[in-house]
Amino acid sequence: MKKSESTGSKLPAAGSLAAVALLWLLASEGKLVPSFLLPSPAAVCRALAEDAPVLLENAAVTLLEAALGLAAGILSALVLATLMHRVPALYRALYPILVITQTIPTVALAPLLVLWMGFGMAPKVTLVALTTFFPIAVSLLEGYAGADRASADLLRSMGANRGQIFRHLEFPSALSHFFSGLRVSASYAVVGAVISEWLGGFRGLGVYMTRVKKAYAFDKMFAVILVIVAVSLLLMALVTALQRRACPWEAYEKIERND
Repeated sequence: MKKSESTGSKLPAAGSLAAVALLWLLASEGKLVPSFLLPSPAAVCRALAEDAPVLLENAAVTLLEAALGLAAGILSALVLATLMHRVPALYRALYPILVITQTIPTVALAPLLVLWMGFGMAPKVTLVALTTFFPIAVSLLEGYAGADRASADLLRSMGANRGQIFRHLEFPSALSHFFSGLRVSASYAVVGAVISEWLGGFRGLGVYMTRVKKAYAFDKMFAVILVIVAVSLLLMALVTALQRRACPWEAYEKIERND
């Protein structure tokens, strides 16, 4: 019963993807859009197969940049969000600044980082860290604030200090929010790495995309877009798997809701 429900829940997504692929096929094969503007799915698949070694090599570079930047974003978000939660004055001082930083476009920040740090991996990792930091930090703050106050009072009445309350109640209750923010940041990580590669670099999917764009090889442009989507989905799937391991109680809560 559960298996059939799970399969049924995936059918709408599969149907919408099939519909998009069919419309794409009809538009390209029916010459509704010139082939140099919208290559056919077959042409994109051929480009994907022909350039597979180059795409995989560049994807490995982009994935490394995204992973390092995401790790830095997670670490900085954990530290700063926890400090802001524990020190209310720090929260009031820093939260407006965090919000303001999100109004700065990524494409405006990337050239500055390249100018300051050069064309190596450092500006890419930094941009990814800056891009992924905010969703995780905000999600953690919401999770900390949403901890059950009655449970906190109970622990306090039993002699628990503030650190013990944080370790046994506030941090576990914030894990679900943390992974929600991390899932968003995982998709931002790849996009941030690609954008930084557009503006300066020697390897990576962004560099590859810039080269094929200048050659007007739009079939290869679509191929690299598919690779970027695949890398993003890979990171998001990894986050989901980690969430299942770190928050096993969520599975039981879901079963209870279904029952």
